[in-house]
Amino acid sequence: MSSENTKSLEQCLPDGQLVNRAWLKERGFNRPRVDYALRAGKLVALSQGIYRRPGPALKWEHVVFSLNEMGYPVHVGGRSALELQGLAHYLPLGGTQRIDLYSSVKIPAWPLGFSDSFTFEIHNKQLFNEFPKAGLSSLPFGAWDWPVPHSTPELALLELLADVREEADFSTADKFFEGAVNLRPGLLYELLANCRQVKTKRLFFWFSDRHGHAWRKALETEGIDLGRGKRMLVKGGAFDAVYQITVPRQMVKENENTLF
Repeated sequence: MSSENTKSLEQCLPDGQLVNRAWLKERGFNRPRVDYALRAGKLVALSQGIYRRPGPALKWEHVVFSLNEMGYPVHVGGRSALELQGLAHYLPLGGTQRIDLYSSVKIPAWPLGFSDSFTFEIHNKQLFNEFPKAGLSSLPFGAWDWPVPHSTPELALLELLADVREEADFSTADKFFEGAVNLRPGLLYELLANCRQVKTKRLFFWFSDRHGHAWRKALETEGIDLGRGKRMLVKGGAFDAVYQITVPRQMVKENENTLF
């Protein structure tokens, strides 16, 4: 028997981490060993085929880290990344915390619905021709400083705009752009140049012009394809002649280039 097969769960499975049978099998825990660990209370089943050692209360960070360890590249993005990195004026208190997870691969169903304290919203939209890794950063979590991937504010804003569908979404995005005073023009250009969704890019520039932060003047625009033709984003809204999109009438200022 190899030394790998003689290791205990305590030696190879950190407190809090979630694993599946494939992960355990790679480390010498075949079905009889897993079943014995379950009967002995050394493993707890959270969902069919998903396990962890008894330990600290389950948090969403445990799940995100564990998904990446199991080969599912996911990151916290969009609204959640912006809130967690301080771009929100307030955070929702109480109730169930919603975490927006973004991935280019299909995420299994088991992370959904096994906790009363948090829930995941899965986003699989292909927003970029080639995903820009510079748009991700890791925030440490727990006693082991597990790296939990998060979108940078620059990427998170684009992810947020990709899901704008109604006036309430415009209002949410507007609050985040108001607080986005320290974005990096170089990273923004890389993201925008790789972005494949015309609506997202046009909205980004519309909100950027609306708030006029210092980084907007430093942001290069040459080479960023904004497509052609009009886009009706809000039914019955005001038409912005610069970016060829409809926006909520109440958000339009008198000095903007709009048609009613």
